[in-house]
Amino acid sequence: MRVLTVDDSRTILAMLHHTLSNAGFEVLQAEDGQQGLDVLKNESVDVVITDINMPVMDGIEFIKQVRASGVHNALPILILTTETSQDKRDQGRAAGGTGWIVKPFDPEKLISVIHRVVH
Repeated sequence: MRVLTVDDSRTILAMLHHTLSNAGFEVLQAEDGQQGLDVLKNESVDVVITDINMPVMDGIEFIKQVRASGVHNALPILILTTETSQDKRDQGRAAGGTGWIVKPFDPEKLISVIHRVVH
């Protein structure tokens, strides 16, 4: 299974890569929403994990553009963020986000959620 992780924090990207690759996933990574879109133009993935607060293109706009492309309507997109406000959650859901996980993440729960949304 292929996972695209989109986050401007190199530390979070490293933690995600370690967690996901150890669980048997192939991991592609991007540092902002625009890079994430660029990856999706050339690669197929089974699930996306994205932060919200990023430079260049934030996670909400990234999700909107992924959904607007029409190609990835069924692609699960998990939002992994420090944001906890209901307003942000509502924005994420309205944009087309599939699920919401608050940082710091529990590796076992993250793997469980991925399996739940992909299968």
